[in-house]
Amino acid sequence: MIEAVRGGVAGFRCFHPDRLDAKAWREAMQEVRRAGECRFLAWTPGLPRAALPGLEGAPFDATFASTGWWDGHTSWLVEEHEALRRIAPPIAVVRSEDGAEPPPWMLPVAAATSAGILLPLADDMDGAAEANRLAGGIAGAGFSGELRLLQRGGSGPTVLLRGDAGDMRRAGRALAILINTDPRRSFPVTDWTGVLPASAGGAFTVSGHADDREASLAPGEMRLLAAEAATPVASRPAPARPGARKAAARPRVVIEGITPTVDAGRFPAKGTVGQAITVEADIFADGHERLAAALLWRPADADDWQSVPMRPLGNDRWRAELPLARLGRHLFTVEAWWDEFSSFHHELAAKLKAGRDVRLEIAEGRLLVEAAVAHAKGDVARRLTDTLATMDRQPSADGADILLADDTVEAMAAAGLRPFLVRHDPPLAIEADRPQAAFAAWYEMFPRSATDDPARHGTFADVVDRLPAIRAMGFDVLYFPPIHPIGSANRKGRNNTLTPGPDDVGSPYAIGSPDGGHDAIHPQLGTLEDFRSLVAAAADQGLEIALDFAIQCSPDHPWLKDHPGWFRWRPDGSLRYAENPPKKYEDIVNVDFYAADAVPALWIALRDVVLFWAGEGVRTFRVDNPHTKPLPFWEWLIADVRTRHPDALFLAEAFTRPRMMNRLAKIGFNQSYTYFTWRNTKRELTEYLTELTTTEAKDFFRPHFFVNTPDINPVFLQTSGRPGFLIRAALAATLSGLWGVYSGFEICEAAPLPGREEYLDSEKYEIRVRDPATPGNIVGEITRLNHIRRAHPALQDHRHLRFYNAFDDRVILYGKQVAPGAEMILVAVNLDPHAAVECGYELPLWEWGLPDHGSLAVHDLMTDRPSLLTGKRQRIRLDPAERPFTIWRIAPPEGANP
Repeated sequence: MIEAVRGGVAGFRCFHPDRLDAKAWREAMQEVRRAGECRFLAWTPGLPRAALPGLEGAPFDATFASTGWWDGHTSWLVEEHEALRRIAPPIAVVRSEDGAEPPPWMLPVAAATSAGILLPLADDMDGAAEANRLAGGIAGAGFSGELRLLQRGGSGPTVLLRGDAGDMRRAGRALAILINTDPRRSFPVTDWTGVLPASAGGAFTVSGHADDREASLAPGEMRLLAAEAATPVASRPAPARPGARKAAARPRVVIEGITPTVDAGRFPAKGTVGQAITVEADIFADGHERLAAALLWRPADADDWQSVPMRPLGNDRWRAELPLARLGRHLFTVEAWWDEFSSFHHELAAKLKAGRDVRLEIAEGRLLVEAAVAHAKGDVARRLTDTLATMDRQPSADGADILLADDTVEAMAAAGLRPFLVRHDPPLAIEADRPQAAFAAWYEMFPRSATDDPARHGTFADVVDRLPAIRAMGFDVLYFPPIHPIGSANRKGRNNTLTPGPDDVGSPYAIGSPDGGHDAIHPQLGTLEDFRSLVAAAADQGLEIALDFAIQCSPDHPWLKDHPGWFRWRPDGSLRYAENPPKKYEDIVNVDFYAADAVPALWIALRDVVLFWAGEGVRTFRVDNPHTKPLPFWEWLIADVRTRHPDALFLAEAFTRPRMMNRLAKIGFNQSYTYFTWRNTKRELTEYLTELTTTEAKDFFRPHFFVNTPDINPVFLQTSGRPGFLIRAALAATLSGLWGVYSGFEICEAAPLPGREEYLDSEKYEIRVRDPATPGNIVGEITRLNHIRRAHPALQDHRHLRFYNAFDDRVILYGKQVAPGAEMILVAVNLDPHAAVECGYELPLWEWGLPDHGSLAVHDLMTDRPSLLTGKRQRIRLDPAERPFTIWRIAPPEGANP
């Protein structure tokens, strides 16, 4: 290569680049480039996905994407793109080796999703030139970041989103790439001209030229729509409530049963940006008059209400949708009124049809129009005046046709005459969080264990080295237990003993030493600058750091000396150590929130701890045992922090009574630990998930399914072997949009303290070195589960869940759809880790209106194998020795008409 460069060669296409590691490539390229400027292009089509991470860090100038093999629907192109861009910008290969003519959308899609294109010289050069100009323009505009699949084509266009940052959470702009792969049908674009869905990963609103946003997408067409990140809603005091006397003056129309409503409006419901919140209400009145209703909504920092007509569902229930475009608090309400003209219209039409004399009704109708003219303004008043003039010129018998005309109906509705108008007051609230509040995969680790030697304390720099492997498993959030200085007084030894050795590292929950307290870092982990480097490195990997906010102190915490009035002292001058029966924590003492000097100084100090770490780039906090601290404190702190950082998220680690867990969610916690850890049977899981997804909790409680924690070594896992870990991973990853893994789970670590639900040699008290390549590990399965979750929005919210019949109590069957008629993710899990189960089950054909003998296209997402299933009754065999679960994507076959 050196001789070739000296001879004028400008670059090399490197086949089988995985045969060398990144270090070897780096050294070779440096040597060659000393001979002259040249480029190295890694030929990556066909490489195993698992081989790509090994090339990260090699200074390739470009990689090659397998775009020419893409069908325009499946998610692998996005997955490949994300893997390739971590090596070098991908160039799209737009012709497959069989020489088939690419579809018309292929070249523009290649340009829109890559840094360049590669195609044979004899191909469409004009199209290639245009595609190159498009690719250059996109790259020049900075759209070279993360690529996401927002919608899989079929009943509409395939929709991709390409950002101007490596992580959509940090993107300021994005391109929505709409692709119509259907050679015959056009599709409307209007569904993608407003707020992008939560699967975009951020708050984006489509802008661009009106023609681009309104015209249909022709067969084979690709279109780009510009999207911009919406600014978070600025916090602002709620408006004053109007008096109840005004509402009592209009009592004839009743509005009640509004959903979502949490405790009659005391607390906001929860949503995420990009989500359309369904608002419903019971609306009725005495008599037979027809009613009309509207949903009013606005961001909390706006003054003007936006209005959306509500539609009747029957049985006095009405519905409309509220789009959440921005982070922060939104207000909404419902108003309703007598629709006198609609009632008149209905009665007049019925009497005409029955042959009745309607002269008196026509006179009544004229009075209604005259009243509307007096109330209306501008063009509407003119139209209604013309209606009256027309009635004067026409024979009285023709007056009915004029009153029933569509133009008259529209003008009367626009006149705004609303007798007995009533509005629900005060307005209700809904909090729009970022999408990661509802969808994220967490990985928990102790930074001090990020070492290859138990005698050497791990550091933040060691954690940085672990980041690619954690991200490769598909996790979004890396969560640390406390990283603060650890006290030495009453320090715990291994396995929670009271007799530590000189080298015992202690529990990180015993916070505070002469080195500092909650705003300091344990010296052996590194410095604050090291932490900043870690946060930045994690962000580069697409990970965010979550910290543990544990309000507890070691006896060495500086606060005991500086603020003794924040603690409750016993008569002998000692402090009671912390307890969470049956557990005792002799190395920890607790503050007293209502001690003599605690209000407001302690509350503000704790708030400032959170703000300090938020200032260091942390936006997610796992709160230790929040149920043992005052609820008013949490409501105040979370609201105060989110006023300054609307994207802040709080996870409640509260394994306690249901009402307390619910209350914590109501007062501001965005996520909560759950009882999932102890729900193992089909009945237990079905009942618990039904409660979470169908009761009022669905509007405010977001369940976070951790499969294990440093404190909890589930009994089920202690005896289940590898199959049990696969069972729990599959359940957690597919039942909830939020799931978490504590380090060691991926290698099936489960050795318990005898008779206890705790780990032997607990990492809370010692450094644990782990090898992720331990035989029998489930790293591959976890990785696949996370990739499936990211590719399918149906799995990104627990509320999409429905259970179906599997005729064996050991097999649980459930599905998720984002909307009726959409594709479904169907999951079957054998809950018995020790025995294979074969049983019958029902294929949910009815979800698409198909008969019992209908067919569904089925794609096994774990094996990537398609098939066709016909008939409602099916059979399945799940062997835990192989894989105890199956995940299918199912939908009617292409071209079917359900």
